[in-house]
Amino acid sequence: MNLSIQSKMPDLQFSVFAVISQLSERHRAVNLSQGFPDFNPDPALVQLVSENLKQGKNQYAPMPGILPLRQALAEKIEKLYGATYDPESEITVTAGATEALYAAITATVHSGDEVIIFEPFYDAYPPVVQYAGGKPIFIPLQPPNFSIPWQRVKQAVSKRTRLIILNSPHNPTGSLLGKNDLAQLAGITDGTSILIISDEVYEHIIFDGRAHVSLASYPELRERSFVISSFGKTFHTTGWKVGYCAAPKPLTDEFRKIHQFITYAVNTPVQWVYAAFLQQDQSYLQLGDFYQSKRDLFARLLENSRFKLLPCHGTYFQLTDYGAISDLPDFEFVERLIKEHGVAAIPLSPFYSQPTHQKIIRFCFAKKDETLQQAAERLCRI
Repeated sequence: MNLSIQSKMPDLQFSVFAVISQLSERHRAVNLSQGFPDFNPDPALVQLVSENLKQGKNQYAPMPGILPLRQALAEKIEKLYGATYDPESEITVTAGATEALYAAITATVHSGDEVIIFEPFYDAYPPVVQYAGGKPIFIPLQPPNFSIPWQRVKQAVSKRTRLIILNSPHNPTGSLLGKNDLAQLAGITDGTSILIISDEVYEHIIFDGRAHVSLASYPELRERSFVISSFGKTFHTTGWKVGYCAAPKPLTDEFRKIHQFITYAVNTPVQWVYAAFLQQDQSYLQLGDFYQSKRDLFARLLENSRFKLLPCHGTYFQLTDYGAISDLPDFEFVERLIKEHGVAAIPLSPFYSQPTHQKIIRFCFAKKDETLQQAAERLCRI
């Protein structure tokens, strides 16, 4: 039987991460592309998973997440950002941050609504907006610091603007939002019905004495925002796929209507593990120092290379200019890097809505020191 499927998004391709990971594996390259550690999480976390499995915590969790975890999250958010969220009605545990992004977008975006997205962007944002019937409005961040051009944002806002999506610390650029950025955002959204998604999954990976500025910290922004984060980046457990969303009750009510039919409940024993582990705040308060040492190591290792490293203030990604090496477009350069030199990176162009001619690629330094050393030796030979 021949079936014909009318695609809702015929031009949408498979994620660049899937393509590059397959290519990297085929050529046995040192993989600095996809953003996950190649080292294990704290052994205490693994032990806690085993204990909770043996204790019989193996059935469905409540749809919003187990209450002890939501309470621990509410306490953490209040301690760090001075924001009070009701764990019963304003915090939801999700199957990773990407599921939370999907639920927030599809719960709020109607056909014809406009959504402001800053580029380069996390590649999940535009397709989900389009699936919901919305129209992405792309605004490029300003190099070399990849800052938000707020005047352009003001000009882009219209009666159809439903949502603004922010990401700080920013993937893939490593830039950060500051207090002035949020003041600008508050001024633009004041008196409107515009909602905000704040993707803060790298909230604890910040360098050089800087601080994370969460939208939860600003009452005038908090009341219109879905603040989304993840345990995977914080505890080196990306494969466990547990995230969460904090939002005022009216927004959470709509969010949960979608969440319940995407996944309903999230991994039960792992939720209990995180609820216990969040009591040890040093596990995440020291994360910035841990990754700063890796950022600095990677930079030292590439000092004698022909790559130019761009500023990185957060996340575990390093943007790198290869313009002194090649005139190839970034995707072709990455393919050559994998096939001829045995190192995998991610091209920057898939994070833009239109072709870009920047000679910039992204490396992930959330790797063992020996992995970074092996990759750097190969890169320095180019």
